[in-house]
Amino acid sequence: MHIWPGAAYPLGATWDGWGTNFALFSEAAEAVELCMFDDAGAETRVALTEVDGFVWHGYLPSISPGQRYGYRVHGPHSPRHGARCAPSKLLLDPYGKAIDGDVIWDQALFDYQWADPRRPNTTDSARFMPKNVVINPFFDWSNDRPPHIPYHDTVIYEAHVRGLTLRHPDVPLLQRGTYAGIAHPAVIEHLKRIGVTAVELLPVHQFVPEQALGTRGLTNYWGYNTIGFLAPHNRYCSAGQRGEQVGEFKTMVRALHTAGIEVILDVVYNHTAEGDGRGPTLSFRGIDNHAYYRLDDANPWRYIDYTGCGNSLNVRHPHSLQLIMDSLRYWVLEMHVDGFRFDLASALARGMHDVDRLSTFFDLVQQDPVVSQVKLIAEPWDVGEGGYQVGNFPPLWTEWNGKYRDTVRDFWRGQPATLPEFASRLTGSSDLYETSGRRPVASINFVTCHDGFTLADLVSYNDKHNEANGEENRDGTDDNRSWNCGVEGPATDDPEISELRARQQRNFLVTLFLSQGIPMLSAGDEIGRTQAGNNNAYCQDNEISWLDWSRAASERDLLAFTQRLARLRRRHPVFRRRRFFKGAFTGAGDGTADLTWLTPGGEEMTEEDWRASYAKSVAVFLNGSAISEPDPRGDPVTDKKFLLLFNAGAEPITFTIPDTNLGTDWEIVVDTLSPRGEPMEAIGFLPKTKVEVASRAIVVLRSRV
Repeated sequence: MHIWPGAAYPLGATWDGWGTNFALFSEAAEAVELCMFDDAGAETRVALTEVDGFVWHGYLPSISPGQRYGYRVHGPHSPRHGARCAPSKLLLDPYGKAIDGDVIWDQALFDYQWADPRRPNTTDSARFMPKNVVINPFFDWSNDRPPHIPYHDTVIYEAHVRGLTLRHPDVPLLQRGTYAGIAHPAVIEHLKRIGVTAVELLPVHQFVPEQALGTRGLTNYWGYNTIGFLAPHNRYCSAGQRGEQVGEFKTMVRALHTAGIEVILDVVYNHTAEGDGRGPTLSFRGIDNHAYYRLDDANPWRYIDYTGCGNSLNVRHPHSLQLIMDSLRYWVLEMHVDGFRFDLASALARGMHDVDRLSTFFDLVQQDPVVSQVKLIAEPWDVGEGGYQVGNFPPLWTEWNGKYRDTVRDFWRGQPATLPEFASRLTGSSDLYETSGRRPVASINFVTCHDGFTLADLVSYNDKHNEANGEENRDGTDDNRSWNCGVEGPATDDPEISELRARQQRNFLVTLFLSQGIPMLSAGDEIGRTQAGNNNAYCQDNEISWLDWSRAASERDLLAFTQRLARLRRRHPVFRRRRFFKGAFTGAGDGTADLTWLTPGGEEMTEEDWRASYAKSVAVFLNGSAISEPDPRGDPVTDKKFLLLFNAGAEPITFTIPDTNLGTDWEIVVDTLSPRGEPMEAIGFLPKTKVEVASRAIVVLRSRV
């Protein structure tokens, strides 16, 4: 097969309408072969002889979209010195934009012999490997435009492509569990109904389930085991795997954008699916082990692991950093996504050892004209020493606020001495973000997410129940900060417990939607999704994890309650402030502060009140007339005045409505004692009127004046 020299850039396989350019980086290689496969699996090898800057490249004028390919890299193989080139192993292209097939587990995938790891394994792995696919990059985006939802108007819905739609009765059978399923009007209508402005999808980069899970009849359902950073996962496509997954993903994005919904991807750049030194050779390890992985300088056979997954991507190497940045730009420019949530982001910030907020990766993101303009969300921790970095990321970034989750859970399960921190979390966590020049939107607020209990399980279980994972219930966190309301598990004949659980779910939702910052709702929490107490369902591709849409009927009150909260947040900018509260007079025309904390007796909270360990009830006054930030056109923003009455205690509390200088003619707009949040009775209040708040409940008041 005749090959032209081609070009060293762009990396990957690039079809230009006439032929395809192939380019692969490897500083370790002594020779590189491009391997092409026909439909019968027959292999044709072509040597890439052109090398520029350690990029091996060539152009084949006869190769068009749909062609399957991979690489073989010849070079040193000395695992104890960190060299892992093995030409008998077919390797996936790190820049491959589509992948056909799955890994079929066999000893041939490993570069050592299982019986004697010191001896190399030269068995050809090609028939057990998936193949890259040359894609057609052209797509009719029509008039697609990014919604560009401001951070303070954003409501995030964290979802799994497969789990969200697999059991949806209105989605056609062949589209369930796919990108096309998410694009279905019935799914989009539901998202719009509950006020979602951004869908955050669990990993859609091509991933590989671990071999050990397969032997237990399980799989890597969540997908945090990437092997292709530019390829949409092939199993989420309804149309095929020979490049169709790219077009179907783009169609999904276009449909969501048309509905005004952004697409955020959960991305895993901290490690790959090749695992530690005992893992398979699928791509990066066989291409250039030193460049792509963090190896122990003293013992290069050993992989440094900040992720708990066997390896860590080498963000100190320029070509690894280039791969990450090229991948991010590709998903923005070519796939039109609107942002990223970085899994274990602290691992990307590690220079030599410590987490460094000024690391090279963050410098590159800050300076990049494309990536710096989309939503950037950090999971601000990893498993290494010093990895918990909530509040310490650079100003451009927002963060999953794990302290918000823990504090809100503690408050509503009645833990003592939580009131001061609860107040901080409710008002945007200024203690974490204000000193670094960030604003309330730096905090991604969540009570539940994919990792842990669902909202229904949070109020039904004290302990995890992960027996189905096959690890004797040892996996998953024991720090759930949950409360079963008196009985473990879902079944209870006690109507008081059932009502309390329902009320607790409403309490969490009110707290989430009315907190300053960005609320993130875990998919299905609005209809009472349960995982039967499993708090680590990463390996459960079954009814444990899939969203049961039949609950939308049985939990219609909870769904209506969520809709009510979404409308309340959307209509009132006092819950979506762009700047932190001052807690003092701000020049408002009514002469009152923008924020006032009150005791149940209607008096301003004192230092002694805050320090009282038994205090579980508080009121907060939000002054809509004292919003300091202007609207997009520079005009003042004004809103109603609100009183939020929180009672996390076991007994009802009577709150005194404060003096008229804070507001008059109050009305109840939300009462969590009611299944739909509607006021138990319509009342216009006078000064000093008493309002009884049930045990473990919230009442939200709005001034009509």
